Amino acid sequence: MIDLHCHILPGIDDGPEDFSQSLKMAKIAAHDGITKIVATPHVSDNSLSVAHIRELVGQLNLLLQQQNIQVEILFGAEISSMLDPSLSKGFSINHTKYVLVEFPHMHLPITAREILFRLRALEYFPIIAHPERNWSIIKNPDLLLDLLECGILVQITAGSLTGEIGIDAEQCARYILKQGVVDIIASDAHGTKYRKPVLSAGLKAAAKILGREKASALVEANPEAIIQGKRING
Repeated sequence: MIDLHCHILPGIDDGPEDFSQSLKMAKIAAHDGITKIVATPHVSDNSLSVAHIRELVGQLNLLLQQQNIQVEILFGAEISSMLDPSLSKGFSINHTKYVLVEFPHMHLPITAREILFRLRALEYFPIIAHPERNWSIIKNPDLLLDLLECGILVQITAGSLTGEIGIDAEQCARYILKQGVVDIIASDAHGTKYRKPVLSAGLKAAAKILGREKASALVEANPEAIIQGKRING
């Protein structure tokens, strides 16, 4: 499996404090059957550089190899929807045209469609991060459906499907999954306790709704296509 959204880099946002915590997260992921993790630190301004993320990814991969932990870390970021699209250059997933975009948790901006349109105009493919945890979308999931034009993808959190994040997020995640608009399930992990880098439980929950084959594509074929910069089939 591939975890496309994970805060595994140390000392850079609200993820692990140091490399030892990052390694513990990687061990949990490997035990769960995850072989690749896209590191997606929060980027909301120009204070975090592409070079710094790349350096941390390289350091963590070296440590993983030294400790024989069978997980590969790939470059990425979770960019704020408030970030000027011109500043998003360089922060794409594995240096492809896919960008992970986070809207504010408490509301969906009235400019949401414009934000996505501007990214598409720059030839990016926006992936909307965890919309099932956005309060506006929880109250009216069809707000998300109205945003989904060609080239705009959806990522939900594994813990939402299992109920770990609460009943509201669970119900919303299941609803949009049934609508057939979810492209990726990811952990959005920040540590080793709450919301860990685990996908198998979310996959199991999704399989009960979609069937095993379609659910597996959300943690295997689809994220694989994204990290290779290819279009998702279906």
